[in-house]
Amino acid sequence: MKLVCCFLVFLSVSGITLLNVAEGGGECGRSSPDREAWKLAPCAMAAQDTNAPVSSSCCQQVKKIGENPRCLCAVMLSDTAKNSGIKPEIAITIPKRCNIADRPVGYQCGGILFSLQ
Repeated sequence: MKLVCCFLVFLSVSGITLLNVAEGGGECGRSSPDREAWKLAPCAMAAQDTNAPVSSSCCQQVKKIGENPRCLCAVMLSDTAKNSGIKPEIAITIPKRCNIADRPVGYQCGGILFSLQ
């Protein structure tokens, strides 16, 4: 729980900075990967430990962001995610752990493949 609180504080501080940045069309459209990372706060524990449960709110956000695999990848590799202790090699397993049927199977993200199973 302490880790989740630290993650949320970090996201709040990062977000204040991001509000002043002009955004164009990137991996996540008009939103930056760091801003989209805010939406994955419910996934903080699951993105650090494969044995941690994945909440339904986490799965909902991953499914929504995962409609654009490039965006989901950019979010998982973002500075916000890295600075909050997210482990990309574990975070990449969340779509499978959420049983998302149309997850980006075989999509390469920063040298890591989304799970094929």
